Amino acid sequence: MDTTWRTSSYSGNQGHCVEARRDAGSVLVRDSQNRRAGHLEFPGEQWMLLLELTVPKR
Repeated sequence: MDTTWRTSSYSGNQGHCVEARRDAGSVLVRDSQNRRAGHLEFPGEQWMLLLELTVPKR
């Protein structure tokens, strides 16, 4: 299990960042400016679908 939080490359350097990390078949997402607020948890399949629908194709 990967416990490293990673900052979205789409956040840039403006301080409005989303962080994510893998956790036993799911992905956790949190606001980097308000980490104490907790996180959202997405099952792996739903996370992949979200990325597929929202991330521009390169």
